[in-house]
Amino acid sequence: MLLQVQSRHFQPLLGQVSNLTLPDGSTLPVRFETLEQAPRAKMPNAERMPFSVEFNSLQNTDFVDGPCGLEVPELGRLEGVFVSRIPPMGRDPALGYFYIAFN
Repeated sequence: MLLQVQSRHFQPLLGQVSNLTLPDGSTLPVRFETLEQAPRAKMPNAERMPFSVEFNSLQNTDFVDGPCGLEVPELGRLEGVFVSRIPPMGRDPALGYFYIAFN
């Protein structure tokens, strides 16, 4: 299922609030902020254009990284999406900032 994910599937999520299901089964409300394609990372003969999605939590969290679940338009529920935390870099340090890369 993860191989079918395209950047267009995340387009409707930008600016929207959704729930990220963490590895322990709890949910974390998040807002999707940016979507960026990475054409220079595309491998020859690969069908998918690599892209990344950044989002932030709407509450304080200790979650750092791991396989998560989330609902994506057109595809439904995705499981095993690896989410990584990124530094706040001048943003509110009480929130969590996250990144998903699809290569």
